Amino acid sequence: MSLRISCSPHLKTKLTIPAIMFQVILALIPAIIASILFFGIQAVFIILNCILTSVITETIILKVRKKPLLIKDFSAILTGLLLALILPSGTKWYAATLGSIFAILVGKHIFGGLGANIFNPALIGRAFLMAAYPKMLTTFQLPKSFSNIAVNSVDALSAATPLSLRKFSQTITPTIDLFFGNIPGSIGETSAVCLILGGGYLIIRKIADWRIAGSLLATTAIISSIGYFLNPLNGSMLFHLFSGGLLLGALFMATDPVTTPITRVGRYIFGISAAIMIMVIRYFSGLPEGVMYSILFMNAITPLINRYTRPKRFGI
Repeated sequence: MSLRISCSPHLKTKLTIPAIMFQVILALIPAIIASILFFGIQAVFIILNCILTSVITETIILKVRKKPLLIKDFSAILTGLLLALILPSGTKWYAATLGSIFAILVGKHIFGGLGANIFNPALIGRAFLMAAYPKMLTTFQLPKSFSNIAVNSVDALSAATPLSLRKFSQTITPTIDLFFGNIPGSIGETSAVCLILGGGYLIIRKIADWRIAGSLLATTAIISSIGYFLNPLNGSMLFHLFSGGLLLGALFMATDPVTTPITRVGRYIFGISAAIMIMVIRYFSGLPEGVMYSILFMNAITPLINRYTRPKRFGI
């Protein structure tokens, strides 16, 4: 397969689509290892479930559509893996299966398949599960190495995430726990250091454009610093950068070249706007987190951003 990503002129990579997808999967290996260390066999089952279901669903859809089987492009594997990493460790097998089917069918193929989808398929899958199983998707288990994080009730089965603790209990989780991942949360989003390593690898290899991730993280840092100055219980800059799904979203989902703007200016607008929405939700809404909603919203207006930021050709 020689098809190449051409949706962004700023990604100076000569890698084919399968190679790009494979590199993203490699970059997620540290987060995968952390998820297994912290959440054990449950994380393994969720990851395998989502990947296998995504691949099987993709195969069936391509056969029905009488399209060539392109499983070796790794896109279905990556979608399943990303979906698994943004699910709690207590997600039931049937929910993970339904979410994977929805991600591939609705998030990807209903728009025409790889390269034609408007929304990030993994986030679409999680949004569906949030609507179908809200309690399951907001119940988080303690990691195996859970130590001294303050929670309302130290229960061996469930606990509040750092963002929930900040919003509802005015309790700030220690930065060291956020950095290494010793916290309740979705299985692949807890370890900041693992996500930074993987995301940094993608940016250095020019597989992911730094403009979206950089502008999103920088805007989050600025807003959270102002919030911390006004009230320390709002959480510090590092607290907001390392908690929730911010790093996973900024480095691995917001940088998706298919569902994000193609222009330099558009990519800055995407990152800055997404960060503002995230912090508005974290500070002022009834939800502790807003990464998923902000990225999906920005995916929806990406065509509009492209329209108004595309430079005019000379003489026109």
